[in-house]
Amino acid sequence: MSDRGPWPTELRLRRAEKRLDITFDDGRQFSLPAEYLRVESPSAELQGHGAGEKAIIGERAHVGILALEPVGNYAVRIKFDDLHDTGLFSWDYLYQLGVEYDKRWPTYLTALAARGLSREPRRG
Repeated sequence: MSDRGPWPTELRLRRAEKRLDITFDDGRQFSLPAEYLRVESPSAELQGHGAGEKAIIGERAHVGILALEPVGNYAVRIKFDDLHDTGLFSWDYLYQLGVEYDKRWPTYLTALAARGLSREPRRG
């Protein structure tokens, strides 16, 4: 038995739907919206450098994914069409995002509202 966590058996980028579909070797499947992946990026820019430093960003309702770039055999770099590409999404983190989607997404929406931010980009 290996110490590694769930391992992806398939990653499928659905550009038109702005989603990343992931299947893991334990049978779990997730279809994660690009917007969710973008606002939960593991980059230091968003996560900060310590507890409680996570940035809340809005205006990403229409963000898409340009490309997926493998990083070794442990992660993928997601290149978003807003030019963000600094977060490395490990397999464990992608699995965690899938499992915790129903908790994380409402928390994000509440944090946006509390800051007077919107998912929609500003016009003008």
